[in-house]
Amino acid sequence: MCPGCSSAIAAAQAAAAQPARPALTDLVADAERTVAKPPPPAHNFPEFAEEEPLYVARKKIYPQHVSGRFRRLKWGLLIACLGVYYFLPFVRWDRGPNAPDQAVLIDFTTRRFYFFFIEIWPQEVYYLTGLLIIAAMALFLMNALAGRIWCGYLCPQTVWTDLFVAIERWIEGDRREHLLRDQQPWTFERVARTASKHFWWLMIAWWTGGAWVLYFADAPTLVKNLATFQAPVAAYVFIGLLTFTTYALAGWMREQVCVYMCPWPRIQAALTDEYALNVTYRYDRGEPRASLKKAAALHARGQPAGDCIECLQCVHVCPTGVDIRQGSNLGCIQCGLCIDACDAVMTKIGRPTGLIAYDTDLNIKRREQGLAPVYRLLRTRTVLYAAIILLVGAVMTFALATRRSDGISVIHDRNPLFTRLSDGAVRNGFAIRVLNKTVEPQSYALKVSGLPDAAVEVIGSDGKSGADPVINVGPDQTREMRVLVTTHQPLPPDASIPLTFSIVPVSGGVAANATDHFLGP
Repeated sequence: MCPGCSSAIAAAQAAAAQPARPALTDLVADAERTVAKPPPPAHNFPEFAEEEPLYVARKKIYPQHVSGRFRRLKWGLLIACLGVYYFLPFVRWDRGPNAPDQAVLIDFTTRRFYFFFIEIWPQEVYYLTGLLIIAAMALFLMNALAGRIWCGYLCPQTVWTDLFVAIERWIEGDRREHLLRDQQPWTFERVARTASKHFWWLMIAWWTGGAWVLYFADAPTLVKNLATFQAPVAAYVFIGLLTFTTYALAGWMREQVCVYMCPWPRIQAALTDEYALNVTYRYDRGEPRASLKKAAALHARGQPAGDCIECLQCVHVCPTGVDIRQGSNLGCIQCGLCIDACDAVMTKIGRPTGLIAYDTDLNIKRREQGLAPVYRLLRTRTVLYAAIILLVGAVMTFALATRRSDGISVIHDRNPLFTRLSDGAVRNGFAIRVLNKTVEPQSYALKVSGLPDAAVEVIGSDGKSGADPVINVGPDQTREMRVLVTTHQPLPPDASIPLTFSIVPVSGGVAANATDHFLGP
């Protein structure tokens, strides 16, 4: 027999002697290889990371289910946030007659914002400014205390993505099942599962868009009009836009939104310091990494071995596919799921939990030097952020508690500034706006002081209360009127005499004032 034939037969016999690998294992192994695995991490993190491209095409991530305290916290916050968002428009609040009874309402028709017992008018936009300041300071405070708390637990992108992933896992199965199905050819079952998943995603996205427009009109009435196709076109347009964006961002783009679209990861990096807690791999304890068998062999030879056993559970549960062992990463949203996964593994193998935990690099270096860790939640920036929040909140609370239910504003005529009458008198014209923020009609007597013996005429007044003209204003309304002030007194050159316009409720109460000037030649 020729040498080539002998070699071929020997190779075939050797291959036949090897045990056949099960087809299921092959499929799972192939599927696992399709998921990008992180490069082997190093104990000593380089000062400068290797240059990466500005954009990397998305590789599908299959987050694995995990149980633990952070996962329970995320579920609790998800239920609370979505419960408030979806059902708050249907909460009622009695404000009396002539006022809407929806607890939270942004009414563009009357230009009002209602929040339970608070009613904000367009003139009170400074309350919105205060809320924005408080929100910004709260975001900064979260970052100073524990990194990206907002991103990991409260961000709408995180909340809706968590919900979409839960729906996907319910239909497609957990990580390995989903990986396996994605490697199989399209069958009726796979098509049915995929269609069902996208149907529920669209239903959630549609409900999200529908709930949003309910904040801008009476919710039960708008639901009825939407169902009977009698709602405004704008309502259907905004529902469609929000349905599309929710479906695209939470169902398809997911971690790409956090990495490429959201500016906060880049901003918070400039606001953090060495004492801010972050989800951290404690490499002082985990390195050098080794499997259980390899670690036992290293210990037997008297060589060190860390607690990390390279199980990759921290990577598999991460919703953004980050390997926390590589250190700080733009894609890490600090959700803490890797902590739950690692703690579960450490418990199973009988090692202490906390290999991944909320910690600082400063503490890791201190432990390497044999020093005790240092935690400083109270420091200059956290105290400053909290003080600003309390100060702005106190100012807003005081302003709300002491604000009036009525008001007056005055605008002087611009052209002409004054008029010389035929009898020598000087007249100034003013436009006044009277506000009635109550739910009952009110009558106000108008008084003008600062110019003795001046004649006051209100065009279109509703009578007089004594010598003062009366202005009637409907419930929760404003009324604008023209006021003419005339004097026969001699005026100094380029006169500018302060005037005070006051409205006094006819039924009794404290006057509301506004000031302007009487101008002369």
